[in-house]
Amino acid sequence: MDLTDSPEEAEFRAQLRAWLARTLPGLPPKPPPDDWPARRAYDLDWQRTLHDAGYAGLHWPVDAGGHGATPTRHLIFLEETERAGAPYVGANFVGLLHAGPTIAAEGTPEQRARWLPPVLRGEEVWCQGFSEPGAGSDLASLRTRARRDGDHYVVSGSKLWTSHAEVADWCELLVRTDPGAPKHRGITWLAMPMDAPGVTVRPLRTLAGSHEFAEVFLDEVRVPVANRVGAENDGWRVTLVTLSFERGTAFAGEVVACRRLLRELARAARADGRWDDTPLRRRLGRLNAEFRALWRLTQWNVSEAERTGGAPGAGGSVFKLRYSHARQELFDAAAEILGPDSLDLDRPWALERLSSLSYTIAAGTSQIQQNIVAERILGLPKGR
Repeated sequence: MDLTDSPEEAEFRAQLRAWLARTLPGLPPKPPPDDWPARRAYDLDWQRTLHDAGYAGLHWPVDAGGHGATPTRHLIFLEETERAGAPYVGANFVGLLHAGPTIAAEGTPEQRARWLPPVLRGEEVWCQGFSEPGAGSDLASLRTRARRDGDHYVVSGSKLWTSHAEVADWCELLVRTDPGAPKHRGITWLAMPMDAPGVTVRPLRTLAGSHEFAEVFLDEVRVPVANRVGAENDGWRVTLVTLSFERGTAFAGEVVACRRLLRELARAARADGRWDDTPLRRRLGRLNAEFRALWRLTQWNVSEAERTGGAPGAGGSVFKLRYSHARQELFDAAAEILGPDSLDLDRPWALERLSSLSYTIAAGTSQIQQNIVAERILGLPKGR
């Protein structure tokens, strides 16, 4: 794997930097973190800006509406936009990083044509309807049922921790279509319109005061069979494609953000005289090495996906496992440097520290990632 820019990549990086320098000063102020309708509008506006400039869906296949660029070029895009302080995907998170890539990989031509262009153009928002009250880490234990009724599935059940449900147009939904099958073999992946009759959304307020998650209740919701991605009862395999994207490259921009925060912490430590504290300086140095290694691991993962022509594999679990813990360690260090200010919820770092506590659970708990690494990379037998 070559970690240096080719001449073409260096030119792309320079052009992107110049475009960001021209564009970012003209953006409106970012809405408050708890105003998700306003944040949806802001995030969609930014996505339209990227689309109009030719930067939307860089690494998506051309027949999915993208530009067919290499994953390496996509990482350059993430690195430069984060360094410049550009908006991240926000409410577009599920559509751009989970559902969209899954539909691009597994959907029919008709499904690609219907759902992918609106995501790239900043017209529609997706949410993720995977977890349930009794099916979180053990996702295959989900109980939301879907029975076939002609050209529709009739869905009943509930979902929990549904990201951006209150502002979403579509939901990537996992349902059980064969209750008698082994739990991994009776699941189907559906695209559900959030305005369908029988869908009720109840926002959940987090410890940080935000409500980007919700409970979703489904009461005899009719979803067209044409909205099924993959075959009936083959949804677990499709789900693994979704999760590989979620664990493989979805956090790449956040690694760059953590490296930027680490530099800010070092400046804060110098400003208040804490830089002479040898243990603290050693701690920040080790974290710098951690995040540099995580960035290289991300590059390796996408290079492997590029070489094999597939989605990110089990290496994504290695990344997710270490990143979630490194992020918590970073914000513990921030609390040490900021002192009482780290408890001020009006400060972005305080909110980020609270949200960092969820990263060992979100996108698959650390225990699940350890099992994946043990079984699929180390070849160890499954636990009993």
